[in-house]
Amino acid sequence: MAFDTSTQYDAIIKICKDLFLKKTRDYGTAWRILRPKSITDQLFIKAQRIRTIEEKKVNKVGDDITDEYIAIVNYCVIGIMQLELDEQVGIELEPAFVDAHYSQRVQETKDLMFAKNHDYGEAWRDMRISSLTDLILQKIFRVKQIEDNEGQTIASEGIKANYQDMLNYAVFALIKLGLAD
Repeated sequence: MAFDTSTQYDAIIKICKDLFLKKTRDYGTAWRILRPKSITDQLFIKAQRIRTIEEKKVNKVGDDITDEYIAIVNYCVIGIMQLELDEQVGIELEPAFVDAHYSQRVQETKDLMFAKNHDYGEAWRDMRISSLTDLILQKIFRVKQIEDNEGQTIASEGIKANYQDMLNYAVFALIKLGLAD
């Protein structure tokens, strides 16, 4: 069976973005108040919940892991936007601005994914979803360390690159879960 990664990726992003924009209409851009460390902690909560459900095989809250991976995609986009938006922009952003900014950040991230897929040969397709969860958690711990180091790195990618990788891993998991079908 041939897969069209670009089409599958776009289908996942459409679902994530539609939810994000609906929540923007409901709540405005209250996420603008979040500091980077708070975004990282939100990502940790989501990824840790997925891992707990994977390990215990029981979900007592109701939201399934698909919802949590969608949340990871959207929190990663929030994180990238927060890194790039000046505080002068303010907390409340126009929905059209958010829509355009979301699309731009995701396109950059998709382009990065295709560059890496070229080199790795879409190895993610043969990975277990639990490994994608673990990679997301690893990236979260890396971001926490960078934040604790006040953003200083010696030989590492920065926070944005880690957000982009987490976003792509979450999209891969959602594709593997069949959300793009």
